[in-house]
Amino acid sequence: MKIPILFFFVLLMRATFLFGQSDTEILSNYQLHIQRATTPITLDGVLDEQAWLEADVADEFWMQQPLDGKKADPRTEVRVTYDSDNVYISAICYDVEDYVVQTLERDKSFFEGDGFGVIIDPVNSRTNGLFFGISPFNAQSEDLLGPNAPRELTFSWDNRWFSAVSRLPDRYIVELAIPFKTLRFKKDISTWGINFIRNNMSQNEYYSWTPIPVNFQLYDLGYTGNMVWDKAPEKTGTNISLIPYVTAGTVRGAENETTADVGMDAKVALTSSLNLDLTINPDFSQVDVDVQQTNLTRFNLRFPEQRGFFLENNDLFTGFGPNSAKPIFTRRIGLDVNNRPVPIAYGARLSGNLNPNFRIGLMNIKTRPTEAGPAQNYSVGVFNQSLWERSVLRGYVTNRQAQTVGNGLDKFDFGRNAGLELNYLNESGTWNYFGSFHLSEKSQIGMGNYRQLGFEYGGRKWNFRLNYYGMGDDYHADMGFIPKMSNYDALNDTLYHLGSEHFHARIGYTFRPENRGSVILHDIQLRNTVNYYTDWSLMDNEYRLDYELRFRNTSRITFQAQALETRLLFHTRFTDGEPLEPGLYRYPRANLSYSSDARTSLPFRAEVETGLFYNGHLTTYLMELNLRRQPWGTFSLAWEQNILSLPEPAGASTLTLINARSEVNFSTQLFWTTFLQYNTQQENFNINSRFQWRYLTMSDLFLVYTYNYSMSPFIETRQNQALLLKFTYMFNI
Repeated sequence: MKIPILFFFVLLMRATFLFGQSDTEILSNYQLHIQRATTPITLDGVLDEQAWLEADVADEFWMQQPLDGKKADPRTEVRVTYDSDNVYISAICYDVEDYVVQTLERDKSFFEGDGFGVIIDPVNSRTNGLFFGISPFNAQSEDLLGPNAPRELTFSWDNRWFSAVSRLPDRYIVELAIPFKTLRFKKDISTWGINFIRNNMSQNEYYSWTPIPVNFQLYDLGYTGNMVWDKAPEKTGTNISLIPYVTAGTVRGAENETTADVGMDAKVALTSSLNLDLTINPDFSQVDVDVQQTNLTRFNLRFPEQRGFFLENNDLFTGFGPNSAKPIFTRRIGLDVNNRPVPIAYGARLSGNLNPNFRIGLMNIKTRPTEAGPAQNYSVGVFNQSLWERSVLRGYVTNRQAQTVGNGLDKFDFGRNAGLELNYLNESGTWNYFGSFHLSEKSQIGMGNYRQLGFEYGGRKWNFRLNYYGMGDDYHADMGFIPKMSNYDALNDTLYHLGSEHFHARIGYTFRPENRGSVILHDIQLRNTVNYYTDWSLMDNEYRLDYELRFRNTSRITFQAQALETRLLFHTRFTDGEPLEPGLYRYPRANLSYSSDARTSLPFRAEVETGLFYNGHLTTYLMELNLRRQPWGTFSLAWEQNILSLPEPAGASTLTLINARSEVNFSTQLFWTTFLQYNTQQENFNINSRFQWRYLTMSDLFLVYTYNYSMSPFIETRQNQALLLKFTYMFNI
């Protein structure tokens, strides 16, 4: 069986080399020459300096969404220049009908409103780069681009750059100044990868300077043009940023207390492309609270990383494995299994490029001891080696080591992992092959392994994916997130650690009408996912049909039909009644949702899902209503109800989750966000209100108020409330 599969895999790779190459000659024609500015640039959104008149112009943009291969109707003109400190980029976006701006807040909803963006690949590797975006109201967004271009941007990277925008009746003009100290570049490279994009939401269209196929993301690094320097930029001078913080607050709970604390982050550019991040006694109190979810699965839910220290170059550390089986997941550091903070004493992270094709990452975090357990030391080392045009060989080692009371090492409490992954992406980006092998060693358990093999094709119309991964019962990842390995026996209150064999297959077809009618896309996907225990007995199996219909006015309809079968090894509880008996359960389900035009002042989303649930019935209703007052305010209310009915004695349950959120933007530096959550499954009512004043770049004043209640069945017992003031300031050395 192994020989035919391997032979088929080799044939597919050979076919990729023969038929999957992109036309690099087309992209090589997109060259923009950058010359040093002959006059100083004033960042004011008015292009009246002589340097702009002398700069090369990139105009002739292409439509990328909803159709490619057509010249963009609205005209866009882009110019670039530089001086000793900054790269300057200007854009004139013509033919504006009505602005669509969702927010004034930084790093929010860039692709949901009008805007201009630039993609920069300073080492011209086509695997890593930077994204900078600006809205017509000067709201900034930025992010790091990793080797997996299809991933969604998180806009979690934050750094220093400057912008100005002027709005005129038929156009808006943007000016960007990006310091060389912010860009991760190597000296002596005279050609950088670059591309420019524009969002035009009145027409629900997206444009790019170079032609990008419609089946790729606007920020795909494989489709950049060339920015040719008149002289390769030299290494910048000292680049050290110190960001100390001071907090003061009061907490009321079982005991009232007043708190005060200090700490500091530091960013040190060891070279123009290698950075050292340091943190001492970090505080994450100003970070957005997690959006609560109703959990009707047998496993833990995944919540995103939002803490700033862990986000820069995060793809280096967390890019291993599929989303459902991550050997490295940074939320496991400094948070316990219930997502409660574990204080961090200090941390250091080195990340960046040693040369254009080789990236490294080293991280060490030390947590403090708590009542729940001893202090822990977390160490991670990773590398990324670029191969061929767009492929990557990457590897990692991790070590979690407990500390004794005397702060020595506890040799009987550790968890270690190591792995190698090869990700081959052909030049056009349509074919992707991936394989990996991972090892683990855990104290008092021994060695385990985890392996993965698969391939994926994403064409203009057809797409498909075949993926396998498996891990033994003795595989552990103390710094990872692999929820299906934790199986809870509700009858005996015992958790069992079990491995699995996972298979996933998907085939899909996308149709995009050529006319400019109301419908812009039909997408249909067929999926099958099956999991076995390590003895090859069935864990669960899912057949799924997905259909999506997108309209030109940004509204969409989605439909999903599922046929599921699950074999429970243990008694499993979903209500307050008795747990379900072990055995095989088969149950179909269906889901229908509609999202309205997101550009209106009252967009909404409605969803209903119904069908069998094990040997009972489950119906889920969801409604989300938004009020948008452009550009200063967004107010949303989301209601979800799950009505679950199981045969006696398992019983029934109605679970309600309500989220209410308000975002008021007084300017691009002053924000007030309030989030209320009511969750009957967790018997919790939570209020989080945060006022933020970004008085200088990367320098903030936060005032945060939180209130948590327990309830039975409604607000009954106050848990705690807190008021916190936090002040940060960036010093540049």
